Amino acid sequence: MSTEQVEKFQAEVVIPEGIKITQNKHMLKFEGPLGKTFKSFRNIPVNIEVTEDKVLLKAPGTRKKDYSILHTSRSIIRNICEGLIVGYTIKMKIVYAHFPVTVKVEGKKILIENFQGERAARTTKIVGNTKVIPKGEDIILTGEVWTDITQTAANIELKTKVKNKDHRVFLDGIYIYNKEKGIEK
Repeated sequence: MSTEQVEKFQAEVVIPEGIKITQNKHMLKFEGPLGKTFKSFRNIPVNIEVTEDKVLLKAPGTRKKDYSILHTSRSIIRNICEGLIVGYTIKMKIVYAHFPVTVKVEGKKILIENFQGERAARTTKIVGNTKVIPKGEDIILTGEVWTDITQTAANIELKTKVKNKDHRVFLDGIYIYNKEKGIEK
């Protein structure tokens, strides 16, 4: 194998200023201005080495699959670093035709009440350190870890999915309408 092929299966992420990364076997601990978080790479087949100002990633094999896993792990590390510096915000809109839907937050659970006139509230969980703020017709999700925020938004969307009805007519639900960098206050 040539040196060009070897270089293809390794990548490095430059650690931004203000971020501190420590490694404990497969676990990476990230600390930044907005907080701290952990990411486990136990189930991701990539070799990680943390130095003073870089994170070096090496793929264990030389297949196309190993190449894609390497770059996926690189983007995960970049997104966590970026989130700890500026944060992320997702805005969701509550849409209903007849029954007014209300959203409440209790601890680590989100309660969606009166969806299509149902008496029991639909519940979904908040993933990670995501902050959920219901404001009238909008729900604002903010946090540092992009995967946690998007998973929380997906959980909310899936809980309000209309089943056994024509989706062109019954448009009730909670939908994402804006994703942006930075934490909205």
